[in-house]
Amino acid sequence: MQGFINVFKPSGMSSAKVVAKIKHCFKLDKVGHMGTLDPLACGILPIAIGKATRMFDYFLDKTKTYITVFKFGSTSNTLDLDGNIESNIGSVPTKEEILKILPSFLGTISQMPPQFSAKVVNGQKAYKLARNGEVVNLQPKNIIIYDFKLIEKVDSDSFKFEITCSSGTYIRSLVRDVSNKLKTVGMLTYLERTKSGAFSKENSVLLDDLLNSNIQNYIIDYLTVFPNFKVINVNINNFNRLKNGLTVTQESEDNNNTFVLNNGEVLGVGVISNKQLKLKTYLLD
Repeated sequence: MQGFINVFKPSGMSSAKVVAKIKHCFKLDKVGHMGTLDPLACGILPIAIGKATRMFDYFLDKTKTYITVFKFGSTSNTLDLDGNIESNIGSVPTKEEILKILPSFLGTISQMPPQFSAKVVNGQKAYKLARNGEVVNLQPKNIIIYDFKLIEKVDSDSFKFEITCSSGTYIRSLVRDVSNKLKTVGMLTYLERTKSGAFSKENSVLLDDLLNSNIQNYIIDYLTVFPNFKVINVNINNFNRLKNGLTVTQESEDNNNTFVLNNGEVLGVGVISNKQLKLKTYLLD
Protein backbone atom coordinates (compact mmCIF):
# COMPACT_ATOMS: atom_id res chain seq x y z
CA MET A 1 0.00 0.00 0.00
CA GLN A 2 1.24 3.48 -0.84
CA GLY A 3 -0.08 7.00 -1.30
CA PHE A 4 -1.19 9.89 0.88
CA ILE A 5 -3.92 10.62 3.43
CA ASN A 6 -5.22 14.09 4.22
CA VAL A 7 -5.64 13.88 8.00
CA PHE A 8 -7.11 16.66 10.12
CA LYS A 9 -4.99 16.54 13.28
CA PRO A 10 -6.79 17.30 16.56
CA SER A 11 -5.43 19.81 19.03
CA GLY A 12 -3.51 18.37 21.97
CA MET A 13 -1.75 15.61 20.01
CA SER A 14 1.71 15.66 18.47
CA SER A 15 2.23 14.97 14.78
CA ALA A 16 4.38 11.97 15.69
CA LYS A 17 1.52 10.54 17.77
CA VAL A 18 -0.84 10.78 14.79
CA VAL A 19 1.66 8.81 12.71
CA ALA A 20 2.05 6.20 15.46
CA LYS A 21 -1.72 5.72 15.76
CA ILE A 22 -2.16 5.20 12.02
CA LYS A 23 0.82 2.85 11.84
CA HIS A 24 -0.45 0.75 14.76
CA CYS A 25 -4.13 0.71 13.75
CA PHE A 26 -3.51 -0.45 10.19
CA LYS A 27 -0.34 -2.47 10.90
CA LEU A 28 1.73 -0.51 8.40
CA ASP A 29 5.53 -0.60 8.12
CA LYS A 30 6.17 2.87 6.70
CA VAL A 31 4.16 5.95 7.69
CA GLY A 32 5.34 9.55 7.92
CA HIS A 33 3.94 13.06 8.07
CA MET A 34 4.85 15.81 5.61
CA GLY A 35 5.12 18.90 7.81
CA THR A 36 4.95 19.10 11.61
CA LEU A 37 2.10 20.80 13.44
CA ASP A 38 2.66 21.86 17.06
CA PRO A 39 0.70 19.73 19.57
CA LEU A 40 -1.60 22.66 20.45
CA ALA A 41 -2.38 23.28 16.77
CA CYS A 42 -5.03 21.49 14.74
CA GLY A 43 -5.52 21.10 11.02
CA ILE A 44 -4.14 19.56 7.87
CA LEU A 45 -1.39 16.98 8.40
CA PRO A 46 -0.44 15.23 5.13
CA ILE A 47 0.41 11.60 5.83
CA ALA A 48 2.52 9.43 3.51
CA ILE A 49 2.10 5.66 3.36
CA GLY A 50 4.66 3.14 2.11
CA LYS A 51 7.07 4.36 -0.57
CA ALA A 52 5.21 7.69 -0.66
CA THR A 53 7.36 8.58 2.37
CA ARG A 54 10.19 9.00 -0.17
CA MET A 55 8.41 12.13 -1.44
CA PHE A 56 9.18 14.18 1.69
CA ASP A 57 11.69 16.47 -0.02
CA TYR A 58 9.14 17.38 -2.68
CA PHE A 59 6.91 18.91 0.02
CA LEU A 60 9.50 21.40 1.24
CA ASP A 61 8.32 24.32 -0.89
CA LYS A 62 4.55 23.93 -0.46
CA THR A 63 2.35 26.96 0.25
CA LYS A 64 0.35 26.74 3.48
CA THR A 65 -2.64 28.61 4.92
CA TYR A 66 -3.46 29.08 8.59
CA ILE A 67 -6.27 30.50 10.69
CA THR A 68 -4.82 31.88 13.91
CA VAL A 69 -5.68 34.03 16.91
CA PHE A 70 -3.17 36.49 18.35
CA LYS A 71 -3.64 37.68 21.94
CA PHE A 72 -1.97 41.04 22.63
CA GLY A 73 -0.76 42.38 25.97
CA SER A 74 0.25 38.93 27.23
CA THR A 75 2.98 36.51 26.20
CA SER A 76 4.85 33.36 27.21
CA ASN A 77 8.32 31.90 26.79
CA THR A 78 6.97 29.59 24.07
CA LEU A 79 4.89 32.36 22.44
CA ASP A 80 1.74 30.25 22.92
CA LEU A 81 -0.45 28.73 25.63
CA ASP A 82 2.03 25.91 26.23
CA GLY A 83 4.53 28.10 28.08
CA ASN A 84 4.83 30.23 31.21
CA ILE A 85 2.29 32.98 30.63
CA GLU A 86 2.76 36.59 31.65
CA SER A 87 -0.53 38.49 31.46
CA ASN A 88 -1.37 42.18 31.09
CA ILE A 89 2.22 43.33 30.52
CA GLY A 90 1.59 45.24 27.30
CA SER A 91 -0.98 47.30 25.48
CA VAL A 92 -3.71 46.03 23.13
CA PRO A 93 -3.58 47.62 19.67
CA THR A 94 -6.62 48.82 17.77
CA LYS A 95 -7.86 47.23 14.57
CA GLU A 96 -6.66 50.28 12.66
CA GLU A 97 -3.16 50.03 14.12
CA ILE A 98 -2.94 46.37 13.12
CA LEU A 99 -4.16 46.99 9.58
CA LYS A 100 -1.56 49.71 9.18
CA ILE A 101 1.43 47.45 9.88
CA LEU A 102 0.32 44.19 8.18
CA PRO A 103 1.53 45.21 4.67
CA SER A 104 5.08 45.42 6.03
CA PHE A 105 5.01 41.65 6.57
CA LEU A 106 4.05 40.75 3.00
CA GLY A 107 6.56 39.32 0.56
CA THR A 108 9.97 37.87 1.38
CA ILE A 109 11.00 38.63 4.95
CA SER A 110 13.71 37.44 7.32
CA GLN A 111 12.29 35.50 10.25
CA MET A 112 14.00 34.27 13.41
CA PRO A 113 12.62 30.88 14.56
CA PRO A 114 11.23 30.77 18.12
CA GLN A 115 13.50 29.50 20.89
CA PHE A 116 11.04 26.67 21.45
CA SER A 117 11.16 25.06 18.01
CA ALA A 118 12.19 21.79 16.39
CA LYS A 119 15.29 23.38 14.85
CA VAL A 120 18.38 21.24 15.44
CA VAL A 121 21.27 23.00 17.21
CA ASN A 122 24.48 21.04 17.86
CA GLY A 123 22.58 17.78 17.40
CA GLN A 124 19.74 18.68 19.76
CA LYS A 125 16.24 20.08 19.24
CA ALA A 126 16.10 23.77 20.15
CA TYR A 127 13.04 23.31 22.38
CA LYS A 128 14.88 20.76 24.53
CA LEU A 129 17.74 23.20 25.10
CA ALA A 130 15.29 26.04 25.80
CA ARG A 131 13.46 23.91 28.39
CA ASN A 132 16.77 23.59 30.23
CA GLY A 133 17.06 27.36 30.36
CA GLU A 134 19.69 27.64 27.65
CA VAL A 135 19.63 30.52 25.15
CA VAL A 136 19.60 28.88 21.74
CA ASN A 137 21.70 30.43 18.97
CA LEU A 138 19.35 30.23 15.99
CA GLN A 139 19.81 31.74 12.54
CA PRO A 140 17.18 33.80 10.69
CA LYS A 141 15.64 32.38 7.53
CA ASN A 142 13.95 34.03 4.58
CA ILE A 143 10.27 33.10 4.29
CA ILE A 144 7.43 34.40 2.12
CA ILE A 145 4.12 35.79 3.35
CA TYR A 146 1.71 35.76 0.41
CA ASP A 147 -1.31 37.07 2.30
CA PHE A 148 -1.97 38.33 5.83
CA LYS A 149 -5.61 39.15 6.52
CA LEU A 150 -7.19 40.46 9.70
CA ILE A 151 -10.52 38.62 9.88
CA GLU A 152 -12.11 39.95 13.07
CA LYS A 153 -11.67 40.93 16.69
CA VAL A 154 -12.68 37.93 18.79
CA ASP A 155 -12.12 39.27 22.30
CA SER A 156 -11.07 42.45 24.06
CA ASP A 157 -7.40 41.61 23.46
CA SER A 158 -7.51 39.01 20.67
CA PHE A 159 -7.76 39.11 16.87
CA LYS A 160 -8.25 36.38 14.28
CA PHE A 161 -6.07 36.29 11.16
CA GLU A 162 -5.73 34.23 7.98
CA ILE A 163 -2.14 33.79 6.80
CA THR A 164 -0.89 32.23 3.56
CA CYS A 165 2.84 31.60 3.60
CA SER A 166 5.74 29.49 2.43
CA SER A 167 6.95 26.32 4.12
CA GLY A 168 9.23 26.99 7.06
CA THR A 169 7.18 29.91 8.38
CA TYR A 170 6.66 29.98 12.15
CA ILE A 171 3.34 31.58 13.05
CA ARG A 172 4.57 31.95 16.64
CA SER A 173 7.43 34.07 15.30
CA LEU A 174 4.92 36.17 13.38
CA VAL A 175 2.92 36.97 16.52
CA ARG A 176 6.18 37.99 18.22
CA ASP A 177 7.27 40.20 15.32
CA VAL A 178 3.84 41.75 14.76
CA SER A 179 3.65 42.55 18.47
CA ASN A 180 7.11 44.13 18.41
CA LYS A 181 6.06 46.27 15.45
CA LEU A 182 3.05 47.42 17.47
CA LYS A 183 5.30 48.14 20.50
CA THR A 184 3.65 45.53 22.69
CA VAL A 185 3.82 41.78 23.38
CA GLY A 186 1.68 38.97 22.11
CA MET A 187 1.14 35.23 21.96
CA LEU A 188 -0.66 32.66 19.88
CA THR A 189 -3.83 31.17 21.39
CA TYR A 190 -5.22 29.25 18.40
CA LEU A 191 -3.68 27.78 15.26
CA GLU A 192 -5.38 25.79 12.52
CA ARG A 193 -3.74 24.78 9.25
CA THR A 194 -6.41 24.81 6.56
CA LYS A 195 -4.25 24.14 3.49
CA SER A 196 -0.89 22.54 2.73
CA GLY A 197 -0.04 22.24 -0.94
CA ALA A 198 -2.78 20.16 -2.60
CA PHE A 199 -4.26 19.21 0.78
CA SER A 200 -7.14 21.31 2.13
CA LYS A 201 -9.52 21.19 5.07
CA GLU A 202 -12.52 20.57 2.81
CA ASN A 203 -11.28 17.14 1.67
CA SER A 204 -9.63 16.04 4.92
CA VAL A 205 -10.61 13.21 7.25
CA LEU A 206 -10.77 13.46 11.04
CA LEU A 207 -8.25 11.16 12.71
CA ASP A 208 -10.90 9.25 14.67
CA ASP A 209 -12.98 8.71 11.52
CA LEU A 210 -9.93 7.38 9.70
CA LEU A 211 -9.01 4.98 12.50
CA ASN A 212 -12.53 3.52 12.40
CA SER A 213 -12.71 3.14 8.62
CA ASN A 214 -11.12 1.29 5.72
CA ILE A 215 -7.91 3.20 5.09
CA GLN A 216 -8.12 2.41 1.37
CA ASN A 217 -11.11 4.79 1.15
CA TYR A 218 -8.81 7.74 1.94
CA ILE A 219 -5.66 7.00 -0.08
CA ILE A 220 -4.77 9.83 -2.47
CA ASP A 221 -2.55 9.10 -5.50
CA TYR A 222 0.69 10.80 -6.52
CA LEU A 223 -0.69 12.69 -9.50
CA THR A 224 -3.41 14.32 -7.39
CA VAL A 225 -0.94 15.47 -4.73
CA PHE A 226 1.59 16.79 -7.27
CA PRO A 227 -0.55 18.22 -10.10
CA ASN A 228 2.29 20.40 -11.40
CA PHE A 229 4.63 17.49 -12.09
CA LYS A 230 5.13 16.44 -15.70
CA VAL A 231 3.77 12.97 -16.53
CA ILE A 232 5.39 10.66 -19.08
CA ASN A 233 4.12 7.23 -20.10
CA VAL A 234 6.84 4.86 -21.28
CA ASN A 235 6.70 1.44 -22.91
CA ILE A 236 7.59 -1.69 -20.97
CA ASN A 237 11.14 -1.86 -22.40
CA ASN A 238 11.99 1.69 -21.28
CA PHE A 239 10.14 1.04 -18.02
CA ASN A 240 12.50 -1.84 -17.28
CA ARG A 241 15.57 0.14 -18.34
CA LEU A 242 14.69 2.97 -15.98
CA LYS A 243 13.90 0.50 -13.19
CA ASN A 244 17.42 -0.90 -13.58
CA GLY A 245 19.04 2.53 -13.26
CA LEU A 246 19.62 3.16 -16.96
CA THR A 247 18.63 6.22 -18.98
CA VAL A 248 16.28 6.39 -21.97
CA THR A 249 15.95 8.96 -24.72
CA GLN A 250 13.08 11.39 -24.17
CA GLU A 251 12.33 14.12 -26.70
CA SER A 252 11.19 16.67 -24.12
CA GLU A 253 12.45 19.85 -22.52
CA ASP A 254 14.58 19.55 -19.39
CA ASN A 255 12.48 18.87 -16.31
CA ASN A 256 13.48 17.96 -12.75
CA ASN A 257 10.15 16.50 -11.62
CA THR A 258 8.57 14.00 -14.00
CA PHE A 259 6.32 11.11 -13.00
CA VAL A 260 7.18 8.02 -15.05
CA LEU A 261 4.27 5.65 -15.71
CA ASN A 262 3.52 2.47 -17.62
CA ASN A 263 -0.13 1.45 -18.02
CA GLY A 264 -1.09 3.69 -15.11
CA GLU A 265 1.55 2.26 -12.76
CA VAL A 266 3.89 4.86 -11.26
CA LEU A 267 7.54 3.83 -11.46
CA GLY A 268 8.84 6.96 -9.77
CA VAL A 269 10.02 10.52 -10.28
CA GLY A 270 12.51 11.12 -13.04
CA VAL A 271 14.64 13.97 -14.31
CA ILE A 272 14.98 14.92 -17.98
CA SER A 273 18.27 16.49 -19.03
CA ASN A 274 19.66 16.83 -22.55
CA LYS A 275 16.92 14.55 -23.96
CA GLN A 276 17.78 11.81 -21.46
CA LEU A 277 15.33 10.56 -18.81
CA LYS A 278 16.69 9.01 -15.62
CA LEU A 279 14.89 7.89 -12.48
CA LYS A 280 15.81 9.70 -9.25
CA THR A 281 13.09 8.55 -6.83
CA TYR A 282 11.92 4.93 -7.01
CA LEU A 283 8.27 4.37 -6.01
CA LEU A 284 7.35 0.95 -7.38
CA ASP A 285 6.18 -1.63 -4.85
